[in-house]
Amino acid sequence: MSAAAPRRLVLYWRLVRLHRPIGILLLLWPTLWGLFIASRGEPDPYDLFAFLVGTVLMRSAGCAINDWADRDFDRHVARTRDRPLTAGLIRPWEALAVAAALSLPALLLVLPFNPLTWLLTGVAGFLAASYPFTKRFLAIPQAYLGIAFGFGIPMAFAAVTDSVPLTAWLLLAANICWAVAYDTEYAMVDRDDDLRIGIRTAAITFGRWDVAAVMVCYALTLALLALVGHRQDFGLWYGLGLGVAAAIAAYHWTLIRGRSREGCFRAFNHNTWFGAAVFAGVVLEYWIP
Repeated sequence: MSAAAPRRLVLYWRLVRLHRPIGILLLLWPTLWGLFIASRGEPDPYDLFAFLVGTVLMRSAGCAINDWADRDFDRHVARTRDRPLTAGLIRPWEALAVAAALSLPALLLVLPFNPLTWLLTGVAGFLAASYPFTKRFLAIPQAYLGIAFGFGIPMAFAAVTDSVPLTAWLLLAANICWAVAYDTEYAMVDRDDDLRIGIRTAAITFGRWDVAAVMVCYALTLALLALVGHRQDFGLWYGLGLGVAAAIAAYHWTLIRGRSREGCFRAFNHNTWFGAAVFAGVVLEYWIP
């Protein structure tokens, strides 16, 4: 292997953001909510393996597609101008090749599942590939991201139960609200750059009401999750999980109220604990009598 090959692999690693796992976690938590509720806390080992690995693969593929779609925008944003594709360290066709190479094994993982799961996998792939382009025309593309990042929920229910009940759609709705909250925090970091280059984001759409909108979205997320808990007859442990998540959301308000780049970015990264708290509540409901 030539000396250039390891350097190329490092660039691909950076392209798919494996050095920044927060995106994987934000995609993983709602998928695990769905999988554990669908299986009543006892997922089949292969189901758990397939959704864990599939989450990593598809999030990584999505990053490669995102950088390919945004390659002419990212060079004008301070936070993204050093990404390998934008910086000219790899070529556009390489990003597409990486995305395809990661998507193929992800597709193979769903082959043991039922036809409904196959159908939803196709929808999930379309959502992941099309999301980067929504920033050109949607006022709140973060809502579309929430659908894409939460589509593991109906897929999990389909894989386990061969159906997608109302509970799955309520969880997906909760994830959409959560994604608008955390990705608006993320967009607040880049607002000045996005205004200059013409990208549309929730932070721009909400304007001076951005902080209030984030907190309303957190409240809607928790309300929808509480409704899920009511439908599932969850009790103390799930309630405690939602309580911790609510406290985390309140902490995020202290980080974003000043609208500093550092505070907003810190709040965005901290959202993994929100998702983890909800997941812990779900697991404890099933594992502790």
